[in-house]
Amino acid sequence: MQSQRQTLTRKLTWLFALTSGLVIANIYYSQPLLAVVAGEFGRSTTHLGFLVMLTQIGYACGMLLIIPLGDVLNRRKMIVSLLLMTGVVLVAVARSQNFYVFAAASLALGVSSCAAQLPVPFAASLASERDRGKAVGTVMAGLLLGILLARTLSGTVAYLAGWRAVYELAAVLIGLLAILNGMLLPADSNSQQWAYTKLLRSMLTLLKEHPQLRLRSAFGALGYACFSLFWTGLTFLLTNAPYHYSEAKIGLFGLAGAAGALAAGFAGRMADRGNVQRATTLFTVAILVAFAFLYFGTTSLPSLLIGILVLDIGTQGMHISNQSIIYSLDPGARSRITTIYLTSYFAGGAAGSAAAGMLYEASGWHGVCTAGILMSALLIGSWHCSRHFVSAPVPRTTT
Repeated sequence: MQSQRQTLTRKLTWLFALTSGLVIANIYYSQPLLAVVAGEFGRSTTHLGFLVMLTQIGYACGMLLIIPLGDVLNRRKMIVSLLLMTGVVLVAVARSQNFYVFAAASLALGVSSCAAQLPVPFAASLASERDRGKAVGTVMAGLLLGILLARTLSGTVAYLAGWRAVYELAAVLIGLLAILNGMLLPADSNSQQWAYTKLLRSMLTLLKEHPQLRLRSAFGALGYACFSLFWTGLTFLLTNAPYHYSEAKIGLFGLAGAAGALAAGFAGRMADRGNVQRATTLFTVAILVAFAFLYFGTTSLPSLLIGILVLDIGTQGMHISNQSIIYSLDPGARSRITTIYLTSYFAGGAAGSAAAGMLYEASGWHGVCTAGILMSALLIGSWHCSRHFVSAPVPRTTT
């Protein structure tokens, strides 16, 4: 069995959500700060798009190399240890004196911040079958709010106290979170005994055995590429004409997408009611519609705000729909399944972040949005084609 059976209480659910949200925020603090950090280190703003990519690559590496251990090690100890490591790395980011140290520390921050994904399979393991979609949706709502409100927090703090204060504050919050998790997380013992190399190789077996895992991982990569393409490109748009916004104002745009957190709970409830296929169609179309609004963001602020809201709803709803499917595949391998899916997910995000800088430099905001339209159209086409070739998953109860 995965771990000794315990009940997922409301208090634990909110702790998991808080942990995921505060940790994942570390990856996104830099986005509203690209212009000011670039100025301090003598780099172009568009070049800093690769810095966001670097942090996401670190996150994907952490997902690939660390999160699978959640199937065989004590997840409580893993979470607390990674939180402490993250706090140390945040201090290193805050104290960086040149671009290369900042970049290396950002990469390490991405690796340690993979702790944000341990609460998701942990919550799924503790929840009952009937309420699993709702529980995962609640934790993912916390994670989504962390992604979106990180921009607001970092922009505001940087405006008031400088960009380094953002990471100093984050280090304090992560330290307090480590104490809270150490006190409140339930004991977690795994009876599975796997060699590390065998554990990693087993993920190839999972990919081979589960077409839905391959499919949903590809969908996740495309959806998050669209999301990161927009949010990285948005900084370039708002920093330049016609907006010329400060980092504080740029950060406030995270609030416009915060309603997307509602989609997490909505998607989870649809999955619990057996409507995950319909939800997938709804959310993929929402991503395409969002970029139609965003395209006119250079001349219409209302169009930009509507596009942000719809994009976040579509992306996060799609994400929850994907997870509702993959967590039903093999209960004894949820951490490894999380690793496979989210490594693909954040690899797509890293590609979107890197592309945003290049596209904006070459073709401006319309180039960024055109790429988003093409990727979201590919996502819709892939989803509808797959429905004819890949059957629905059959839940398993063994490792």
